[in-house]
Amino acid sequence: MKYVVIDLETTGHSAAQGDRIIQVGAIIIEEGEIVERFSSFINPEVPIPPFIEELTGITDEMVTQAPTFHDIIPMLIPMIDGANFVAHNVQFDLTFLQRQLEIEGYDTVSVSSFDTVELARLLLPEQESYKLTHLADFLGFSHDRPHQADSDAEVTAHLFLMLLHKLSNLPLLTLQQLIPFARRLRSQLEILIEQFIHDKLVKGIKDDDAFDCYRQLALKKIEDSGTKEAISSSFKPFSQSQQELFTEDGKLSHAFSDYEARSGQIEMMNHVDDAFHQFQHMMIEAGTGTGKSLAYFIPAAYYAVEEKKPVVISTQTIPLQEQLLNRDLPLLKKILPFNVRVALLKGRSHYLCLRKFETSIKNIETDTYDILLTKAQILIWLTETEHGDVEELNLASGGKSFWFEVQSDASSDLGKYSPWFSRCFYHRARRRAQAAHIIITNHALLFTDLVHDQRLLPNYTHAIIDEAHHLEETASEHLGMKADYLTFSYLLQRLGTSWEEGMLEHVHQLLHDKKLLGRLKLTKVEQRLSELKEELDELFRMVHRYVIQKRKTDASDTGRIRYRYESFSEKGTYWQAILECTMRVHMGMKESYYHIKEISKLFSDIDDNLTFKERGFLADVDSVIEALVEEEQHVYELLLEADPNYVYWIEIEPRGAKNATFLYSKPIEVAERLADHFFAKKKSVVLTSATLSINGSFEYQKKKLGLEDFGASTYTIPSPFCYKKQARLLIPTDIPAIKDVTEAEFAADVAIKIWRIAEVTQEKMLVLFTSYEMLKLVYQHVKDLNDTDTLQLIGQGMTSGSRAKLMKMFKQAEFAILFGTSSFWEGVDLPGAELRHLVIVRLPFSPPDQPLLQAQLERAKEEGRNPFMDVSLPQAIIRFKQGFGRLIRTTHDKGCVYVFDRRITTTRYGKQFIRSLPDVPLHEGKLETLLERYVDFNA
Repeated sequence: MKYVVIDLETTGHSAAQGDRIIQVGAIIIEEGEIVERFSSFINPEVPIPPFIEELTGITDEMVTQAPTFHDIIPMLIPMIDGANFVAHNVQFDLTFLQRQLEIEGYDTVSVSSFDTVELARLLLPEQESYKLTHLADFLGFSHDRPHQADSDAEVTAHLFLMLLHKLSNLPLLTLQQLIPFARRLRSQLEILIEQFIHDKLVKGIKDDDAFDCYRQLALKKIEDSGTKEAISSSFKPFSQSQQELFTEDGKLSHAFSDYEARSGQIEMMNHVDDAFHQFQHMMIEAGTGTGKSLAYFIPAAYYAVEEKKPVVISTQTIPLQEQLLNRDLPLLKKILPFNVRVALLKGRSHYLCLRKFETSIKNIETDTYDILLTKAQILIWLTETEHGDVEELNLASGGKSFWFEVQSDASSDLGKYSPWFSRCFYHRARRRAQAAHIIITNHALLFTDLVHDQRLLPNYTHAIIDEAHHLEETASEHLGMKADYLTFSYLLQRLGTSWEEGMLEHVHQLLHDKKLLGRLKLTKVEQRLSELKEELDELFRMVHRYVIQKRKTDASDTGRIRYRYESFSEKGTYWQAILECTMRVHMGMKESYYHIKEISKLFSDIDDNLTFKERGFLADVDSVIEALVEEEQHVYELLLEADPNYVYWIEIEPRGAKNATFLYSKPIEVAERLADHFFAKKKSVVLTSATLSINGSFEYQKKKLGLEDFGASTYTIPSPFCYKKQARLLIPTDIPAIKDVTEAEFAADVAIKIWRIAEVTQEKMLVLFTSYEMLKLVYQHVKDLNDTDTLQLIGQGMTSGSRAKLMKMFKQAEFAILFGTSSFWEGVDLPGAELRHLVIVRLPFSPPDQPLLQAQLERAKEEGRNPFMDVSLPQAIIRFKQGFGRLIRTTHDKGCVYVFDRRITTTRYGKQFIRSLPDVPLHEGKLETLLERYVDFNA
C-alpha cells in the first residue's frame, strides 16, 4: 500500500476565512519504507500573524521568495493520487488542503485517511500525551524543529510506521475483535486489519504461546508468584546488618553510582526498626533530602521477612506509590541479601472487570466515538497490562464515564462461579497482597478497610504511614458522607425507569424468555421508579432553592455556593417540605427495592437454568440497585439525621442546573475514631512526613490523630541540606498590608513584584496562592505586563491541562512562571535550574467559609481553647512548611523564597512560621533592594 504523510503549517485554522498554507511537508511510504520526501515554504500572499511566527519560527522574509500554493499543486497531486492520506490530526490537514485546492480551482481529493493521533490513542493506550512532540520524545525520534512541516511530517511518518508495526504484531484474537470497532473509527483501518489477519492465518501464526487467549480475548500472560519461600539460615535481622549495608563497600554503596552515607537516613532506619520490634507507635519528621522512603522500606522488609508478617506501607498520592515501586523497589532488591515480595493493592474500582468488559464489547451499536475508542484501547491494553489498573490508561472524558460500567465491584462479583475468576485483576492483586511481605496501598483504601470492615487488606499489625500530614483529612473524608443528584441520575439511567430502556429492557426480555412474565405486576416497578426519579429531582431542586434563599456568602473557590445546616435547627415550612420530600424518596426507594427484589427472587428460583452471561447481567443489575439504595441511605442520613459530632453542609452550582446540588457531612474530629479503630488495633504504626511538627513540637498532630494516650515516641531527622548556604527567605517591605487595600489593589501590586523578579533574574519561578480568585487576578496582570516572547506563563485553571501536564510544560520551558493553588503546595519536585524562585503570596490560612474548619473553630471555642492558635495557625504552619519545601530538592540547589504577606514579620504569630522552617537566612527590605543584593545568589 502507498501512503502519503502530509503536514501543513498555516496562517490560521480556516482556509474559508482567508487563512493560507505557509509550508508543506510530504513523505511517501511504500512497502513499509520511506521512498520520497518533499517540502517547501509557500508564499501565502498574506502577512504571517505574530503568534504563528512565534509558534513555527516561520517569518514573512522566509516565504517572500517561495512558490505560491498554486505553483506546487502539480507536484503535490501526483504524490496524493492513489495514496492513503496520513496526518497527525488528519481532519485539519486534509480539510484545509481540500479547501485550498478548491480555492485554486482544482477538484477535492478523495482518499482514505489515517489519523496518527487516533492511532496513537488506540495503540499506545498508556501514553501521557498524544502531542507529536511528546510522542517523539517518548519514542526517541529526532524532532529538531517542532511546528515546521518538514520536521513534523518526518516524525509523523516514523510514528505511523511504528504504529503499523505494532498493529500487525497484535494477537490474532485482538485483531479479529477490533474489526467492528475499526469500521467506525476515523482512520480507515478495516482493510488493513483484515490483511494482517489474513497474513497470520496463511502463515499459521498462533498466539497461544505468547498470550493468554481465553473466551475470545487475548491477555498478557501473567505468572502468579505466590509461594512463600523459607527464610535463609544465614538471615540476620536489621540490627545486625548495619556493617554490610552502610560501610563504604556495603550494599547501599553498590546500589548507587554516587553513594554518600546519609546519617539522617541511617538514624531513621534504626528508629523504624526499634518501633517495629518494641511494638511502639512513632512519629518521624524527616526533612527534605533524608531519603525517607528507603529509610522505612529497608527495615520494614527486614521485619516482614524475619517475623513472617506483612507490613503495610500507605501513601496519600499515586506519584509516591509509583516512586516506591519503580524507583525504590529495584534499589531495595539490589540492597537486600534476601528476596522480598512487594504488592500494590488499590481500591476495587481501579481494576477492570473482565466479565463486564467481555459483555460490553458485544454491544457497540449505540456507543459514542469516545466509548468506542475506549473499548478498542482496552482490547489492546489487555495484551500489555499485568495489573488491569485504570491509572495505566489515558482515557478521554467519555472513556472515563464508560469505566464506571466495567470497573470491578463487590456486589456484581460472581466469585468462583465466574469463568474469569482466576484471571480477575482485582483478585490477582489480593492474592499477591496475601503472599507479600510488604503491601503498598493508599490512605483511602486503608480507611475503606477500616470503616466498612471489609478485610480488603490481609491481616496486619505493623504499618508505615507516609505523607502522614494527610491522614486526618483522608480519615475525615472516609468517615463522612456525600450524595448528589448526578449520581442518582447516572444510576437510574443505567437501570432505566421503564421496561423499554436501560437494564430493565433486558430484564423484561429475560423474563419473557424464561416465561416468568405472568407472575409479576410489571406496572408497579415502572410506576415506583418513575415516581422515585421525579421525587429525587424535586428534592434536589428544593434544596438548591433553599440555599439560594439562604445564601449569605459569595461562591467558594470551586465556583459553588456553600451553606452549612443543622437539619433539626432549620426553621420554616420550606425546610419542613424538604424533609417530607426526603421521606417520600426514602419510602419510594424501599418500595422500588422490594419490587425489584421480587424479580430477583424469580430468577434465583431458576438459577440452574441461567447461563453465565445471564447470571452476570443479573449481578450487574443487583450492583446498580445496591448502589442506588446506598446513595438513598446517604440522603436519608444527611437530611433526616443529625449527629452533633458531625458538620453538615450543602454546595450548589449557582449557574448550573437547578438540581446540581451536593450534600456533605464530615466528623468534626477524627481522633477518637482513629484511636479506637486503628491505633489501638495495631502493634506498631510509624507515621512520617516532612511536615509533622510545629516549632519542634508534635503535640498538635498527636492530638488531631488520637495518639495522645499511646505513648508514641517522636523524632525529628534534620534535612541534610545546608539552608544557610542554599536558600534565602526574602520579605519585601514595600508590599501593602492585606487589610489596608482591596483585593484588586493587592493583586496588582503582587503582579508588578512578580514581574520585576522575573525581569531581573531571568529564571524560573513558582508562585503559590491560597485563593484561585487571587491567582486569576495576578495572572491576568502579569500577562498584561508580558510583552516579550521569552517568558511563558502557566496558570492553574488558566492554562488548559491537568496538574501533571502543567508541570511538564513548566519543566520543558526555558523561562517560565507557574501560578498554582492548593495542589501545588506539595508533591512538586523541581530540582536545580527547574526552579530558582518561589513566591508565597499569602500565609496559607484556610478560607473561613469551609464548613469543617468553621465547626472545628466552634468546637475549640466551646472547649475553652483559642480557635485561632489551636486550629487555624497550626494548619497554616504545616501548609507553609510544605510550600517552602518546594524550593530546595538536592544538595546542589540554590534559590530564594519570597513571602508577600507582611504578617510573617509584623505579627507575633507570624514568627511561628519562621521558627518552623530550617535555619534559613531571612532578609527584609524593599523589593528592588533585595533583588539588587541577591540577584547573583543563585549563580
